[in-house]
Amino acid sequence: MSKSACTASITHLLNGWAHGDDEALERLAPQIYPDLRRMARRHMRAEADGHLLQSTGLVHEAFMRLAEERSMQWTSRGQFFGWMSMLMRRILVEHARSRQAAKRGGGIAEHSLEALQDSEDNDLHPDRESSGDWMALLQLHQALERLEALDPRQGRVVELRFFGGLNVLQTAETLDISVATVKREWSTARAWLVREFGSA
Repeated sequence: MSKSACTASITHLLNGWAHGDDEALERLAPQIYPDLRRMARRHMRAEADGHLLQSTGLVHEAFMRLAEERSMQWTSRGQFFGWMSMLMRRILVEHARSRQAAKRGGGIAEHSLEALQDSEDNDLHPDRESSGDWMALLQLHQALERLEALDPRQGRVVELRFFGGLNVLQTAETLDISVATVKREWSTARAWLVREFGSA
């Protein structure tokens, strides 16, 4: 199956499920599960070893949240994976907040900063490993929220590229903007986040 046919199939099955076809999600799951596992590993690199959730658990919990958004209209594969990435980030932030730990850590902030600085305009590497802790995950999440408040599109570009693992073309298609715009927004957003962490 070609990439375009696969994308159409994913979108078709999502919309079929949204309109009441329960079997559509069962047919969809095998197609999207490997990509969701890779996405979950990207998110889990922000977590310390021994986290209550593992990548499989994060995927399953995101699926449960997805069920609450059944009425959404899906337009592309990129839109779906961007949405799932946002759900995964929210889930991990909720888990981090629930710990109510006292100490301040810098693991994911430092490692994410390195990844942002090294990424340039190339595709990111979903399986790159690092370690971190709950406080630093919140620090990164809060920085991204501030960026989203200042420039929602730049926030979405970071969400899709850095967390979701979408490349420049996929991000452009998802946001319905040009590749040149994605590259410009990504470069500006990355520089802003680097400054935020540098001044923290």
